[in-house]
Amino acid sequence: MGPIDLINHLLNFAAPALFVGTLLAMASPFFMQKRPAAPSVYAQAAINSIACLIALGLGLWFFGRDGKMASYAAMLLSCVLSQGFLRK
Repeated sequence: MGPIDLINHLLNFAAPALFVGTLLAMASPFFMQKRPAAPSVYAQAAINSIACLIALGLGLWFFGRDGKMASYAAMLLSCVLSQGFLRK
């Protein structure tokens, strides 16, 4: 595998985590209106994306392959929990 293929695989592995983390950070003010805002939306998106990447990495380590629905469920759960802690 060449370096371009490796970069392509890593970006495709990280794409769901970055998308979900950013989308949740942008949508959270609409759903949690009565709570004060935490750090900026960019910081929330970064923290959510890192939590999602950690969950996906643990799923890859545990199952030995990428793309399991349990890994995606853990990614969503970790993202929601991190956003909940940020909005307190």
